[in-house]
Amino acid sequence: MVKEEFPILSQSVNEKPLIYLDNASTTQKPSSVINEIQNYYESTNSNIHRGVHHLSQRATEKYEDSRKIIQNFIGAKSSKEIIFVRGATEAVNLVANSYVRPLLSEGDNIIISQMEHHANIVPWQLITKEKKAEIRVVPINETGELLVDNMDDLIDENTRFISLNHVSNSLGTVNPVNELIQKAHQNDIRIMIDGAQAVQHMKVNVEDLDVDFYCFSGHKMYGPTGIGILYGKREILEKMEPYQGGGDMIKSVTFEKTIFNDIPHIFEAGTPNIVGAIGLAKAIEFIENITIEEIEKHEMALLNYATEKINSIDGVKIVGNAEEKASVISFVMENIHPHDIGTIMDNMGIAIRAGHHCTQPIMDFYNIPATARASFAIYNTEEDVDKLVEGIQKVKEVFT
Repeated sequence: MVKEEFPILSQSVNEKPLIYLDNASTTQKPSSVINEIQNYYESTNSNIHRGVHHLSQRATEKYEDSRKIIQNFIGAKSSKEIIFVRGATEAVNLVANSYVRPLLSEGDNIIISQMEHHANIVPWQLITKEKKAEIRVVPINETGELLVDNMDDLIDENTRFISLNHVSNSLGTVNPVNELIQKAHQNDIRIMIDGAQAVQHMKVNVEDLDVDFYCFSGHKMYGPTGIGILYGKREILEKMEPYQGGGDMIKSVTFEKTIFNDIPHIFEAGTPNIVGAIGLAKAIEFIENITIEEIEKHEMALLNYATEKINSIDGVKIVGNAEEKASVISFVMENIHPHDIGTIMDNMGIAIRAGHHCTQPIMDFYNIPATARASFAIYNTEEDVDKLVEGIQKVKEVFT
């Protein structure tokens, strides 16, 4: 049973068995990842790339092997196209500052969508404010689907970049990224896809997508926190300037000038999260041992089961009913604040998320302050969903 591979899930919370349904925020870690991290610190810990001694060479090898594992996982042409970052947030900021910022002039525009995480909004606001450029927003409809055709009206000769998510973290909507990428390229515009909610749920191949940039976070796919990936096409990365300076991203430094390192190291200033990269590779091994196809099948079965159960409860409304969804259910209850829902659930040992999920524009669109969100992973079961339903019924009892 997969659940047994996750030590944290064996505990009790408030004297109840833990039911963990906050996976869109962060997934739990299997023993294989935890043991890999412990083993690294016990047997290999050293800095990379700079040492001639045995531990440094071994750490460097494991770090760079991890890059190759991630390259294969997302179907990139070269491991040089894989940049280690702290997470999807840093990846967006890197692209915003190193690629897009130099392109922007007064009157230009960047296109994002109404369903973006704050991490795919705020970096663009920062650079467009500085450059006196504009952000244009692709709207959504009541079901939480992107109005893709509206993008055609937003694109013009001053559009310099497009950045959209693959899967909405608060609605579960799976966007038609193939179509979005094609629209961008038909207009000679580069595009970035935020895959933080996608790679753990479905097969992603960046070569097949022909995407210019793609990013994701390790902690949402059974890996450590503080590690993530930016993929970029090699021909683009090689023309970009770094936005952080420090050790390891240089070939030589004098007081007169610096010669930068080659990709990907030019974008990895300072001592990186070495063990995070190694732990992420082990998390990918965990996913591939199960297969992403089996994970998707399992999660979709849970999503369908939970959707049917929750829809049958009076006074509960699911927010986000796109035809194509990942394993996320956000819901509201009449006259009950989501924080109260989350608190009562916690008393029952059920961990859900309550809030705006760093997507305040979505909450504004639906004219609600927040939602309660349950999100599923490979270790969740129908029994977990039944407990969630019990929790919703308990909330109703308390507030009736």
